[in-house]
Amino acid sequence: MDITTGISPDLRDAPPRATTRDWIGLAVLALALLLLAIDATVLDIAVPAISADLAPSTTQLLWIIDVYSFVLAGLLVVMGNLGDRIGRRKLLLIGAVGFGLASLLAAWAVSPEMLIAARVLQGITGATLMPATLGLIRSMFLDPRQRTFAIAVWGAMAGGGAAAGPLLGGWLLEHYWWGSVFLANLPVMLALIALGPMLIPESKDPNPGRFDIPSAVLSMLALVPFVYAVKEFAAHGVSAVPVVAGVIGVVAGVLFVRRQRTLEQPMLDLKLFEVPQFRTAVLTNLLAVFALAGVLFFGSQYLQLVLGRSPMQAGVLLLPGLVASVVGSLLAAVLVQRWRPTAVLGASLTVAALGAALFVWLTADPATGVAPFVLGFGLIGTGVGIALTVSSDLVVSSAPVERAGAAAAISETAYETGIALGVALLGSMVMAVFRNGLDLSAIPGDAGGAAAESLGGAADLARQLPEAAGASFLASAHESFVTGIHLASIGTAGILLVAAVLAFRSRAARG
Repeated sequence: MDITTGISPDLRDAPPRATTRDWIGLAVLALALLLLAIDATVLDIAVPAISADLAPSTTQLLWIIDVYSFVLAGLLVVMGNLGDRIGRRKLLLIGAVGFGLASLLAAWAVSPEMLIAARVLQGITGATLMPATLGLIRSMFLDPRQRTFAIAVWGAMAGGGAAAGPLLGGWLLEHYWWGSVFLANLPVMLALIALGPMLIPESKDPNPGRFDIPSAVLSMLALVPFVYAVKEFAAHGVSAVPVVAGVIGVVAGVLFVRRQRTLEQPMLDLKLFEVPQFRTAVLTNLLAVFALAGVLFFGSQYLQLVLGRSPMQAGVLLLPGLVASVVGSLLAAVLVQRWRPTAVLGASLTVAALGAALFVWLTADPATGVAPFVLGFGLIGTGVGIALTVSSDLVVSSAPVERAGAAAAISETAYETGIALGVALLGSMVMAVFRNGLDLSAIPGDAGGAAAESLGGAADLARQLPEAAGASFLASAHESFVTGIHLASIGTAGILLVAAVLAFRSRAARG
């Protein structure tokens, strides 16, 4: 005890604790993440309706789902640094306005191309929201325990939005047209714009240095072409355009890394990757959301188009797993107080891998397919919810407060890249097996090609055929789609187990 102040040295040196205004501000920040999470899962549940109305090809459908993530991933590092410079709250509010306007455009899209363009605009504006929210949390909550809990709440809102998305989307799809699912963003956006200036303190780097435009260009040239190349390889195999795109991405990535090493104030602090826990956190963040995004993409189609559930019923069946993700996010704050964070990461990824493995027991029979899906998705949701909270906390805690936006951008880049790759790789794997397994023996050539584009297209064709032929064709479509899910689930479980091993090894490396 210091006799001159009456304050314990430990308490005097402790970081300041968050105020009531900070906690209310956290709730407002969570609205931004809620907006993005609802949008993601609402779109998953709307895939069959979009397919029926706009008739996109398989490639266009995948672009509608994942172009948002491609663009967002390419801009996150840039926007994280921009927020550090001009103010994270300012960037957050600009992004909220832009995201709402892009949602209006998506709602009234009249062609696959128009919807893809709207999703691009959502990606551009969404890139301003995600690093700003996590960066502001880093600057508002300086006490480590409070910050861990705040990030747990942040992660729970992501899961909560994901949980609300299928139910809200299912209800909207049963009462309105598919474009209404995008309008769900508008009330959240308006609340964020109204309350943000009053409750969220502005924060930025007091000495940001100059904004390095070459680094910004190189970061986008590295991420977007590379992820595009991976998607095209998975969907169509090796061809000239994706090879060129992949080469551009790799070369731009090498040049970006070399430039960051020479700058006095780099856009991306590569020294952070020298910390084993930081590297593990970024990788597990990517792989965990890779699994979740892929399952949501093919899971909503499985429930509606194979098991014959309505959009609302599909949303109800997805709800337990998404609620489990919310619970897992909040539980993570307790678990890391008792065990090392990387041990919690390894255990949570193992749980998620077990859930993915249960999808091998999915069938095309509505009487037997529901139970393994709900149980498997519940385990995936629990494991991923814990993993995302712990990995995000490790990432932002590794950086100084003034670089919070840039550090958050690394975490969010991994998150969005994982979404894009999950939809692209797992979705393309399911669709490749689906196309190869279709029984087209009784189908005219032109009609067969159209039916192979999507499960929804196959269902439409089956209704146009004579009853016996249609039933036989639809059965082959359902069985081949489920076989694709089996293969994708085995791959997902294997990837998650590799990530779990890496997390446990990181723990061992520290003693």
